[in-house]
Amino acid sequence: MKPLRVGVVGLRGIGQIHAKAHADNPLSTLVAVCDVIKSRADEVAALHKVKAYLSLADMLDAHPDLDVIDVCTGGFENGGWHFEPVMAALAAGKHVLVEKPISNDIGEAREMVRFAAEKDRYLGCNLNHYFTEPARMARELMDGGKIGEQIYCLHRMGFIGGAATYAPGGGPNFDGFPYAHTKAFLAHPFSLMRHFCGDITHVQAFMDRPSFRRGAGDLMMSIASIHVRFTSGAMGYMFSSRGDATMGQGGWWSFELGGTKGTFLIENCVEKLTYFPAPKAGDKLGLGEQPAPVVTDTGAKDFGITFPARIKAFLEDVSNQVPKHKLRASGRDALATLEYTFAAIESHEQGGVLVRPHPLPPLKRDLRDQ
Repeated sequence: MKPLRVGVVGLRGIGQIHAKAHADNPLSTLVAVCDVIKSRADEVAALHKVKAYLSLADMLDAHPDLDVIDVCTGGFENGGWHFEPVMAALAAGKHVLVEKPISNDIGEAREMVRFAAEKDRYLGCNLNHYFTEPARMARELMDGGKIGEQIYCLHRMGFIGGAATYAPGGGPNFDGFPYAHTKAFLAHPFSLMRHFCGDITHVQAFMDRPSFRRGAGDLMMSIASIHVRFTSGAMGYMFSSRGDATMGQGGWWSFELGGTKGTFLIENCVEKLTYFPAPKAGDKLGLGEQPAPVVTDTGAKDFGITFPARIKAFLEDVSNQVPKHKLRASGRDALATLEYTFAAIESHEQGGVLVRPHPLPPLKRDLRDQ
């Protein structure tokens, strides 16, 4: 299979991670990199022995045979500079992988997904938190009937911290934007909840910031408490914080899904999966007792392994020409997370009212999959 020819746009930390992942993967050939800062573009290009450009237009003109453009630009709320390069790459007939959030603007996100469908190109997003060994094993439990009918999910994700570690500011992408954390961060927990539990039909949210942020004049809504209902009827709860507290089990990240036949718990994304089987008929259990759990510790500690794993999945899907509705972590999936995020913001701004997220575009099934 011929490797896909890739160009990476945006070369700060995340872009450099993506560039290395493409350079290291046999399914891709890193051809060119692009950044508006010349020294940054030249440094990454020299490291990987590829061409450097200051604009996407120049990169596309010089390499019309590129297959994939990987958009890692940042911008306001970490998604403000995604729209233009994504649309330009799609217009040039390229497949696109874009960093999360797909955008900080819901209208732009909807247009990107619509345009990708119009151009019949793959549009993927770096929703990398479920491209892990614990997530794979959890899906096996579900597919094997070990969870049963879903009853609830609990997802808690946030940087570890507190008043003593808080530093005012946050950089130009975050400072002065009340919903920067909400838009930039909630793509991940919403993507996990939807990956395991399906579409969300109802959202209720409360957001706030602690006193040390208020005292510093920090406008960021850094705490989010969100209650949801899924199409299946299962209930979900998500809590997110940006370094405002030190969390318990699972450290910075935990996801628990409970059903009629069992429950699984993933801790710290890549590290551990615990399966709690439901009691069987005839089990003699006292109050608070339960059957012995099955614990699998992967030995992994480095969250960074999720990036090459997710990028590999995108390269596999494009190389294998999977039906576009089967693309893993697609633009439509990323749009769903942003629809839920904007529903949560609306709910919060209206005092915690129940909000129904904007409907997703219809899932267009490939004729090969009929």
